[in-house]
Amino acid sequence: MDLSRLTPLVSIAGFFGVWILAAAFSDDPQILPQPWLLLDPLRQELASGELLFHLGATVRRVLWAFCLAMSMGLALGLMMGRQRWLNRLLDPWLVIFLNLPALVLIVLCYLWIGLNETAAIVAVTLNKIPNVATVIREGARALDPQLTAMAQVYRMSPVRRLRHVILPQLAPFITASARSGIAVIWKIVLVVEFLGRSSGVGFQIHLYFQLFDVAMVLVYALSFICIMLLVEWLLLQPLERHSQRWRSA
Repeated sequence: MDLSRLTPLVSIAGFFGVWILAAAFSDDPQILPQPWLLLDPLRQELASGELLFHLGATVRRVLWAFCLAMSMGLALGLMMGRQRWLNRLLDPWLVIFLNLPALVLIVLCYLWIGLNETAAIVAVTLNKIPNVATVIREGARALDPQLTAMAQVYRMSPVRRLRHVILPQLAPFITASARSGIAVIWKIVLVVEFLGRSSGVGFQIHLYFQLFDVAMVLVYALSFICIMLLVEWLLLQPLERHSQRWRSA
């Protein structure tokens, strides 16, 4: 049996062990309840359908923002990495948006577009595009010129060159930006929901924050963290292994 597969489970068990000790030390369920005290409110939220409804709203926003940010950031980063004049032109813009606080973009989008889904998704997307573009730009700069020359010798079409030469080399950078991107995006989505939406995990956390209900805040936060862990283990990590299989061939 491969003991390395048990490492994540041991790590999670350690997390809950620290939680149990911290809750016992505080000795106040209103401050930090024990993990098992969340089971009853979790069951009630599932039975009422509230948890699944708000999780679905947040997942939808995360998927929209993730797909838009990854596609735009990938195209922008690839062009900046391959074209020096474009990199010199857009690099100041990239630095500005990298250092612009997420809260400022969220507030401006709500003020300019309105308190609607479009503003929420645009705000999250604009926050993430610069990070994706920066990572992909470095990957584009690291492309092997010999492979590019080979593609030119064999007169590969731009589509085939992109598919068989460029994207396999960018795969580690794409997976790295995707992994960090989805982690950052869902956190920004919660802020967007906290400030200006009437559904989603962030909206519910805002509601229970006003009620000083720590247990319900943890129920909603941990529920979405569980979804993100499943995405990491079942989607992102297998894709990363698949994308790098050519390196060991």
